Amino acid sequence: MDMKEAIVKDAELRTAASEGMDAFLQVFVDAIRAVSGGELTAEAMAELNADQLTLLAYVAMRDEVMDGGLIQLIHNGYGGFIFLNPFAKMLKLWGLRDLAKLVYDAYPLYKKYHEEIERDCSDDEFMALFERFPDFDDFDDEFVENEEEWTAAVAQFVDEHIERFARIDKDE
Repeated sequence: MDMKEAIVKDAELRTAASEGMDAFLQVFVDAIRAVSGGELTAEAMAELNADQLTLLAYVAMRDEVMDGGLIQLIHNGYGGFIFLNPFAKMLKLWGLRDLAKLVYDAYPLYKKYHEEIERDCSDDEFMALFERFPDFDDFDDEFVENEEEWTAAVAQFVDEHIERFARIDKDE
């Protein structure tokens, strides 16, 4: 396989780990984005392995849902990345069964409403989407309530399987 290798500097990783799980994960996300050109195009995704893609998907989901819920995630173009790829299956393999269930359970809403939510719209029209699609609220609430635990589980998985995400460069 001709995959590009994400490289993380050991010193940077140690510093990030001391700052907490979000900073720890961000080091890997930044390294993965660097080798994939920074954008999740089909070509870039082909350069990454399933674990790297799952980490990028989790961080995108976390950032979008914590900021504006699943409606924002879908509106900003991440719906297909989350719901139409084996993201939930990978989460189960990583041990995040409850988060995988949330993705599976929200999928029918994505399928039913994504075209309308993805349309270009004004800020007022975007804000109105939250009132028009209240079915997403419970999923958003569940994510927010569990985000810290899920992020900790993702960080633990990455820490236990670092070689799946990046090579550690020990040169200083």
